[in-house]
Amino acid sequence: MPGFSIGTGSIALADFAAAALEPATVVEVTEEAWQQVRDSRDLVDAAAAAGQPVYGLNTLLGSGRNTPVEASKILAFQVQLVRYHASGIGEFLAAGQTRAVLLSRLIGFARGGSGVRAETVEFYRQLLNQGILPAIPRTGSVGSSDLTALAAVASVAIGEGQAHDQAGNLVAGAEALAGAGIEPLVLQGLEGLALVSANSYTVGVGVLQLDKLHRLVELADTALVLSLEAIGRLGGAAQLDAYSPIIAQAKGSRGLAESISRIQELLRGSWLAQPGRDGGVQDPLSFRSAPQTHGAVRAQTGILAAALQAELDGRGENPLVDAPSGRLVSGGNFQITELALAFEGLRLGLAHLGHISERRIAKLFPAQRELRQARLAAAESTPEDDGFPGLLWYSAAALLAELKALAQPVTLGAPTLSADVEDHSTLAPLALQQLERSIELSVELLVIEALTAVYLLGSETLRSRPLGEAAGAIHQALSTLLDERLPAAELILRAGQLLWSRP
Repeated sequence: MPGFSIGTGSIALADFAAAALEPATVVEVTEEAWQQVRDSRDLVDAAAAAGQPVYGLNTLLGSGRNTPVEASKILAFQVQLVRYHASGIGEFLAAGQTRAVLLSRLIGFARGGSGVRAETVEFYRQLLNQGILPAIPRTGSVGSSDLTALAAVASVAIGEGQAHDQAGNLVAGAEALAGAGIEPLVLQGLEGLALVSANSYTVGVGVLQLDKLHRLVELADTALVLSLEAIGRLGGAAQLDAYSPIIAQAKGSRGLAESISRIQELLRGSWLAQPGRDGGVQDPLSFRSAPQTHGAVRAQTGILAAALQAELDGRGENPLVDAPSGRLVSGGNFQITELALAFEGLRLGLAHLGHISERRIAKLFPAQRELRQARLAAAESTPEDDGFPGLLWYSAAALLAELKALAQPVTLGAPTLSADVEDHSTLAPLALQQLERSIELSVELLVIEALTAVYLLGSETLRSRPLGEAAGAIHQALSTLLDERLPAAELILRAGQLLWSRP
């Protein structure tokens, strides 16, 4: 079985995603990390014994931050705190996303910033390893700690709430624990707050989007090259100077260089790259500036990766239990503004990506219509026989309209909460959820572009001039799919799956 070790060093984002998406992964914690947990808990216990006022340990929360909790009621307060915050609504997260939340919180515990006991860390580790997945509602966090999402996990930890058991059934939390032979946690001082005070949903699920974004920008390169192959045979266009390494070197942008390298790889062996071919002076910007746009999304993805890495490797709790200084420090590390802005920027980038894709489809659409009419006139096919739905461009336009709407900023929309104490929030979870939707829309739009180009390249006239080797393999796979004459929705779904799975 695959393993995943949580230590004191940096966590590779790709390794995190792989562990979250693979249910068989066995999660371990190194001795160095266990020592950090014990050291931080010793600090909490010392503060409690000394009667030192500590937020969430022996005081209420939010607007009640200056109200003390009697020593005899501290343990009951931990349970009350979990129940109070278990207020999320909406559909539950998918299994992989839930594992990402658990794994992110477990990593946070191991950093020592939360002050939980080793027993609590082990409990969360067993949830993962035993396949007990709390039912986490999707809606409720405003991005200043994912309180409601993590309270859904904490509810199961204390034997309440709901969970998906080892067989995947939705059952009461206590039943799921009993089925795995796990006793509910009895929370100690500060643990109620520590279990919910982190951004484990936003960070964990955010990491899962990185691989999708890397695949998405490669899909954009693929769609562009197929469109180049088609347009170059239709009208003598497809000027390849725009994809020259000279262009990349002149700009000095890593994202641009990666896009141009990928495009050249897809074009290798193509008739378009033959010396002496007249490709005209230059193409419309939706073709000519595609590497710059694709490269910009690659760069934005790098910004997101850096922000996620900082959150996953850092300590975002409040109060922050800092064993090296011997202090419990109140602060705002739970405010993930950098990450929220990265989500915002990528949605805008994907809208640009979708815009130039739709414009390329528009250049291909007249030829697609003429080819269909020519086939019908020559009695080569009937409308029922044609495997390409004629108005997919219209669907692409609808997708683009939604992408543009999703590109609008959302992180400035949070109201003031908790009697004007929590007077700024990032709405990072909403920004993330809208990014997830933007990724879905972008994939569908790029698949439409790729299919439109493949349909045009399917005629005998166009096929007589060789495609690039890599582009040719993709063309063959999509042509086979078109031959099945599927309904439009199924065609886009299956073509997307095919393109998504290609290296």
